[in-house]
Parts: sequence; C-alpha cells; structure tokens
Amino acid sequence: MAGSKSHHVTVGIYDLSSKKIIYLKTGEPKEQYLTNLTWSSDGEDIFIAVLNRDQNKMLLNKYNVVTGNFVNTLFQEMNDKYVEPLHGLTFLPKSKDKFIWQSQRTGFNHLYEYNEKGILLRPLTSGNWEVEELLGFDATDRFLYFRATKESALESRAYRLDLKTLDLQLLTTDVGFHNVQVSSSGRYMLDNFSNSTTPLVTQLKFITNNNKSKKLLQTDNPLKAYNMGAVSIFSIASKDKKVDLFCRMIKPIDFDSTKKYPVMVYVYGGPHVQLVQNKWLGNADLFLHYMATKGYVIFTLDNRGSDRRGQNFENQTFRNLGVIEMEDQMAGIEFLKQQSFVDSTRLGCFGWSFGGFMTTSMMLKNPAVFKAAVAGGPVIDWKFYEVMYTERYMDTPENNPEGFKNTSLLNYVTNLKGKLLIIQGLLDDTVLPQHSATFVNECVAKGVLVDYFPYPNHAHNVRGKDRIHLYKKIEDYFKRNL
Repeated sequence: MAGSKSHHVTVGIYDLSSKKIIYLKTGEPKEQYLTNLTWSSDGEDIFIAVLNRDQNKMLLNKYNVVTGNFVNTLFQEMNDKYVEPLHGLTFLPKSKDKFIWQSQRTGFNHLYEYNEKGILLRPLTSGNWEVEELLGFDATDRFLYFRATKESALESRAYRLDLKTLDLQLLTTDVGFHNVQVSSSGRYMLDNFSNSTTPLVTQLKFITNNNKSKKLLQTDNPLKAYNMGAVSIFSIASKDKKVDLFCRMIKPIDFDSTKKYPVMVYVYGGPHVQLVQNKWLGNADLFLHYMATKGYVIFTLDNRGSDRRGQNFENQTFRNLGVIEMEDQMAGIEFLKQQSFVDSTRLGCFGWSFGGFMTTSMMLKNPAVFKAAVAGGPVIDWKFYEVMYTERYMDTPENNPEGFKNTSLLNYVTNLKGKLLIIQGLLDDTVLPQHSATFVNECVAKGVLVDYFPYPNHAHNVRGKDRIHLYKKIEDYFKRNL
C-alpha cells in the first residue's frame, strides 16, 4: 500500500542452450520500478526504463544480456510531478542503431528519433495532441504509421509520417474512432471505425494508391428494433473557464421537453480513462441506454484528470485526487440544473472503482445535491491503495499528509444525506474490501445509515451471468430512491 515497502523486482534472462539464468544488475536502490523492457535489434542487450520510487525521474538504461552488466544510461527524463513511461523502444526495421521513443516531455505524447548512443536526432511529431499508438513502418523505412488525437480528442485517426520530409498525411478521413492495422509492406491498411451514429464499418485502404478504399463490411444497426434515447456529445466550460469539458447525454425514449426527468450521472473521472468518445452510441454501454428507456436522463462528463487530453489536463489532480475532478463534475451538475427538462430534486450518481470514489465523494461533499447513488468497488482511503498508482498521483502519506486527509472519505461520513449503496466484490484484489468495510464501520460508529451489498464470489467487478443481477440491483435502487 501507499508509503509501505514496494516489490523488489529483478530481471532474469534464461539461456535456452545452457539452461542458465543471468540476472541483470539493475542496482540500487531496490525501491525502484523496472518498466518497458525492450530487446536491442541484435538481441545482445536489453533496454529498461528505470523509474525511481518517487516516479519523477526516469533513466533509460542499457544492460548486456550475456553478463547482466549495466552498460550505460542513454538519457533521462524528469518532471516535477511524475514521469510515466508507457512504451518501450521501437527500432527502425532497417536500422540497428536508430529507434523511436515516445514521451510526454512537452505535455503531450509524441515521437522522437534517437540513436543507440542516446543522442536525440530529431522530434518527429509535435503539437497539442496525443500520439496514441505507433502502428509500424513501410518496407523501405520511409514512412511511419500511427494513431493520434490530432483532429479531435474525441476521435482517433490514423496518419502516415514521411521520415525524410516529416510531412504528415491523414489516412482516415471519416469522422470518428478508428482502430487500424497496417501491413508490413505499408501498402495496405485495415480500418475498423465507428462514430456516435455509425456502427462498425470495416474498410481496406490502399495507401500507396491514393489512399483508395474498399468497404469490406457495413454493420447494420444491431439496435434498430429497439426504441433508443437520443445521444448527444457536446462540451461545457469548466467553472474557472480554463478548459472545455466533454459531455454525453442520453435522453429518455419518447422525450418530452415539457416534462421533468430524473438524472443518473455515470462517472469515472480517473487517469487513463475517457468515457465520452465519438464512437458508436457515444461510447456508452447498453446498461446506460437501458436506464434511459426507463425514463432517466443519463449524463456523463470527463473531468480534468481523465485521459487523451495531455499531461497538464491529467496532472492537475496531483496530490489532491477528487478536488479538481469534483469541481468539474459540479460544473456538469450546474449545467443540468439549467435544463428545463431536468428534475433537480432527483439527481443520482453511479460509478465503479475510481468512479466509486468519485460517486461517494459527490454524495459526501455535496450532500444537498444528490438524492441517491450507487458506488461500486469504491476507493475510500488512498492509503489503502497500491504503491505505484497511488504514489504517482498522490505521493506518500508521509510526504502528503494533508492530501491524504482531504481525500479520505472516512472524514466526511457524517455529511451523508441521501441514499448511498456501496457494492463490493469480496474477492476484490484491486480495491480491497478493506475500503468499503472501513467506511461502513465508520458509518456505524457515527450513526449514519448506509446500504451495503457484497458479491462474495467476485473480484473488482461483477462479470458473467451475475452481471445481470448487478444491473437489476442498481436499477432497483434508483427506482426506489430516485
């Protein structure tokens, strides 16, 4: 858990012929992270992005496979908040000493060309957008392919970069979210895309033939037999007017603007997740659409701290999880209250994991706003959460006592006014049952009434056939209390 001893990791190389193991001499301190292991192009060395325990300094180190010896540090990256290396080296296929490194050093994830001595040859991409995935190269090493958010942070498109001129070509012109594969020759691309109104479309693109395409599959609307609520994607300004926040709304079926409807806010709000995307159905799962058929307005907002909008958008939550996120979520609530069709006396909230933390926070820190909420697998106190994740975003309890105090929901139990259901998988090894058990115990000690439902045979989420039971439980709770 945060602040306690971490795992001490070693890297072993097993020789298939000698049946011996050589351990890399990754050195001291043992309280470090060995990430993004990459073999060299000739197989004689291994590169490791070594991250210190504070996660604010990364060394890209090289080790010899035969001896296990440290060879050298190619370069380092530092940040006053945190460094988070997520990708190993990608060597150019026809070059043994040139590789592509992905880094957020400018605030957005971009591509950089290095040689094996650690010398930066040139940045390959730049701008206020994120490279999401490096897809590969053509057969000549002339072109590099990747997916990025360049057109919109609500979308994902594919691009081709000319490594001689650095000219950038958009390959996927259809508005929406594209998942693509590029052939090893770089001549063809298989493109699967959708947007909020278009189910899956699969195309074969002939990149070297003026990017012509052949449609392989046009998926029929699988929900055309159902009466579905209208989906809209839009943005609102944050309270401080510094950023626009992406929102998604699903209106009830047979929507009547003269009526008043209850609202279920679905929230996550944490790092590495973006709920609002220009995908089929606005990236909302079918349970949310089902609840809209039951007469609820379904609303989701991606606050600061969420994914795909750059490092500054994410790390504004540093050392104070739940603060700026809450401010942004409440901007969404103020927007809802301004809508003539929203019954502001019947606002509810539902979220899981970080979303469970956010849901519980919203109930406790805004006690007059929400009438009912369901929090699944909620983080209650960050000092109970695992080392790497927690310390990246919160530092340690020893070094950030005020931050941990302010984010511990145990300190706000007596604020609970509405109806709150905590759902917990008793086999949860991600958000340990200790979180919710401690919260319930504090409610008992303070005389606060709270509802609790365990799933004895499930881990961090409820999967398989029992998920139907989970959805029925959530629906029933909102039906009775909202």
